[in-house]
Amino acid sequence: MQPDVAVIVVTYNSAGVVLDLLDSLPAGLDGLSADVVVVDNSSTDATAELLDARDDCRVVRAPNHGYAAGINAGVRHAAPAPAVLVLNPDVRLDPGSVRRLLEPLQRPGVGITAPRVHSEDGSLHLSLRRTPTLARALGLSRTRVPALSEYVHEPRAYERPGPVDWALGAILAIRRDCLDDVGEWDESFFLYSEETDYCLRARDRGWLTWYEPSATAMHIGGASGQNDFTHTLQILNRVRLYRRRSGAAAGLCYYLLTILSEASWAVRGHHQSRTAIRALLRPSTRPAEAHCGDTLVPA
Repeated sequence: MQPDVAVIVVTYNSAGVVLDLLDSLPAGLDGLSADVVVVDNSSTDATAELLDARDDCRVVRAPNHGYAAGINAGVRHAAPAPAVLVLNPDVRLDPGSVRRLLEPLQRPGVGITAPRVHSEDGSLHLSLRRTPTLARALGLSRTRVPALSEYVHEPRAYERPGPVDWALGAILAIRRDCLDDVGEWDESFFLYSEETDYCLRARDRGWLTWYEPSATAMHIGGASGQNDFTHTLQILNRVRLYRRRSGAAAGLCYYLLTILSEASWAVRGHHQSRTAIRALLRPSTRPAEAHCGDTLVPA
């Protein structure tokens, strides 16, 4: 029989977190049926073996072509369902969260839903975002001025349901009609910006991303690590996304503003920003996983 939801989890060296996610699923589903597919992107730890020992999920072993590729592989292997729930392995679902997250997908035009996310200590996780702009490329989120910050900082925004530009990709439910219309996640984004791209592409086709605070979940964060490699990917992909959506001239402006922003962090001792600046200025130093080509402005 068709499940109520297909659950897609992408793992990479996630042995320390993924089992707790799977243990939280039954309470989160609250009686809904689910086909749970875990795509392991060639982990080198015990992740795949731990998953193989369970009977509450199906494991797909895949080459590591990135997070978006893992999601696409999971969707292809999952049973057809009216909705797909994409989860990071370092998420813990609160009781009843999936049912509440799926309810807004019944609204006309709602294609993606995101929950209220909290950290391990119970504090609010800033999971809502605004559309990238040139002003927001300056890296002034700490000002909390909406025109300068992609992050939504206002506490009241997290209390009421409604449409948002995009949301953290750790926990997203996608309506099947939306998924079929928008298509696969863009695999050229190895890591970072893939959820931004997907939510904005969905909006281009008339689908809303809806924030539902009655659905709650915990996100540990940092399971994929934060280092020179991941920070550089994050910065390169932000530039690529903006250039693709806004054109070459605007993309060049965004690129220059990003260099300025990273330089401001570098002078304050942020060594990861120094690595990112080198990658921005010297295409030959960019990670192969970035798929940026040899153009000065990442394409």
